[in-house]
Amino acid sequence: MDPTLVTLFIGLITVLAAATLIGQILGRRAESTEARATVDNLNARIRAWWLMVAIFAVAFVFGKIVTLVLFALTSFYCLREFISLTPTKPGDHTALAFAFYVFLPLQYVLIGIDWQSLFSIAIPVYAFLLLPVLAVLRHDTDDFLSRTAKLQWALLLTVYCISHAPALLLLKIPGFENKGVLLLFFLVTVVQASDVLQYIFGKLFGRHKIAPVVSPNKTWEGFVGGGLAATLLGAGLFWITPFTPLQAAGMALAIVLAGFSGGLVLSAVKRSMGAKDWGRMIEGHGGALDRMDSVTYAAPLFFHLVNYFFAA
Repeated sequence: MDPTLVTLFIGLITVLAAATLIGQILGRRAESTEARATVDNLNARIRAWWLMVAIFAVAFVFGKIVTLVLFALTSFYCLREFISLTPTKPGDHTALAFAFYVFLPLQYVLIGIDWQSLFSIAIPVYAFLLLPVLAVLRHDTDDFLSRTAKLQWALLLTVYCISHAPALLLLKIPGFENKGVLLLFFLVTVVQASDVLQYIFGKLFGRHKIAPVVSPNKTWEGFVGGGLAATLLGAGLFWITPFTPLQAAGMALAIVLAGFSGGLVLSAVKRSMGAKDWGRMIEGHGGALDRMDSVTYAAPLFFHLVNYFFAA
């Protein structure tokens, strides 16, 4: 395991341990029902962080293959949650089977064998063309366009977009060879820190809601304060990347903006289905897609920015 990565994990564990202790103290001091609910939500987010850090530590220790398997399983659960929340018909079952058991594993195999050109188009071109054909062969044209679009979009977000996170391991950056795992750490840390910091700033200073119908807890104060804090965190992590401090801040800001957009859009999908969470995988904190909604937008943007400006 990269010594830099070991140092980062030690630092992250230290921060989480401090956050856990603070959360326990706040929980004992909370008196009102609203205060207890806020602290409980914060502690649930901290527990989710512990789980994610443990999983990623195992993946990073065992290398590229285990990391790809981890993200493939994450995509599988996210796709399942998306499809479960947006009901399908029998006429969609063949296309669904191909989405789950052909295109999902194919996407991660292409990353594993370093076939970047096909990885970039397998789903948005070939899957998008084939899935409607498989559906139409079941002779069910009722609401065909919306059913097809739903499956295509589910596959795009939960498999294609999320797979850009481990695809960072493919990038050939001069002077930064075999260190793609540090870019992955940078992405995940900034995304998740932005989520937590926006929540904290929103609870402390939030007054003006951004989209009260879509996501009542998101405020402009939380977005600006938490987003700037996460951007500064990214700038501070420049030393693990090929970026200068200013470039790292710019990349972190792009991740924050994209992650916020992803969370807002997928919240709108949940609301349209009358659901609060995508699932119940993480106790007290929803499903896999509730934790990865920001990554669906942030990962492809970060991948292509790094690829365009820094890769050979």
